[in-house]
Amino acid sequence: MNKGGYLLVLKFDEPAEIKVGALGRKKFRKGFYVYVGSAMNGLEQRVNRHLRKDKKKHWHIDYLQPETRVTDVKKLPSEERNECWIARKMKKKADSEVRGFGCSDCSCSSHLFYFKQKPELGELYDR
Repeated sequence: MNKGGYLLVLKFDEPAEIKVGALGRKKFRKGFYVYVGSAMNGLEQRVNRHLRKDKKKHWHIDYLQPETRVTDVKKLPSEERNECWIARKMKKKADSEVRGFGCSDCSCSSHLFYFKQKPELGELYDR
């Protein structure tokens, strides 16, 4: 199955302030961020795109690439769009969130969550 959700763990080695498209300038702390995304038409291709350095900036997450590195990926194959359900669970476990990030097409407050310590994806995502 090549559709479903995914989690990307990003690491900021230093604090940064980044212009994130229409969201404007956002401050990011040193530490780990988990991005919750979905790809209902090409999960494998979407995750691979996020891992590439050379790409056109399209999604909010693309603006973070120059300042971060992806430390972990978890693909969550599903026939259903479940990124908002996952984001609600993530919000409860995270130290904070980046308001408005990655959720311009839904009613969630965020799809990017901050963790002081590296999160274990297996513990974050348990159906």
